[in-house]
Amino acid sequence: MPHRLTPIAALCLLLTAGCTTVGASADRAAASRELTAVQLRAAVLSDADLGAGYTVTVMKPPPGAVAADTGRETADVPACQPVLDAVGQTNPAAGPLAETDLSVSSAAAPDAGVYAGLLAFQPGRAAQVQEGLEKVLAQCTAFTSVSTGGKGVSAAHKGVRTKHRLARLDTPTPEGADGATAFTLTNESATGVLLQRALLTRTGTALAVFSTVGSGQEQAPAPDDRIVRAQVAKLRTAQA
Repeated sequence: MPHRLTPIAALCLLLTAGCTTVGASADRAAASRELTAVQLRAAVLSDADLGAGYTVTVMKPPPGAVAADTGRETADVPACQPVLDAVGQTNPAAGPLAETDLSVSSAAAPDAGVYAGLLAFQPGRAAQVQEGLEKVLAQCTAFTSVSTGGKGVSAAHKGVRTKHRLARLDTPTPEGADGATAFTLTNESATGVLLQRALLTRTGTALAVFSTVGSGQEQAPAPDDRIVRAQVAKLRTAQA
């Protein structure tokens, strides 16, 4: 089964884009203050922010955890390689100042969980990252990859070809945010089909990526608007 695009992986593919131009939309972000790791963690949603029926879980990797060697997938379109590299590993050299990942479940929609990644940047960098995403979406609407070996890869998965489709989605900018970009990523191989949907929001010097997952004929649902609006509001307040 293809990889699921985690929130941080989605951002890492943007960070590798190396975009250097910042438009007028970055002015508000440049005026906002940077968030430390402690301040970013304090801005994470809580159950109380969302009301009855919602459960927020902050994901904490165990101390000293090392990512498994899952091999590498090679894209037939070089410009799309950052997408695959992001799914398999992070990019610490270009990473954010701080990061916190979380998941939110709802009793009303138990199969529509939302994964979120919050990232803090230096002033202006968040706008660059969002512009990088727009470029990737324009260049990589469809491409194919082939998996290579790794200690965590079984012989059956070596050489497996996967078809990938990226599609930008029109989306309104949530109240309180400075910008938003939404997209879907479909991975199709002999082992199955994985459908992923993501919404990136830019709030001052911080980015938040909200993602959901579908499979087979089941489309990935849009991230719960209540979760998105509440998290954007907390990030804005944290930078006030």
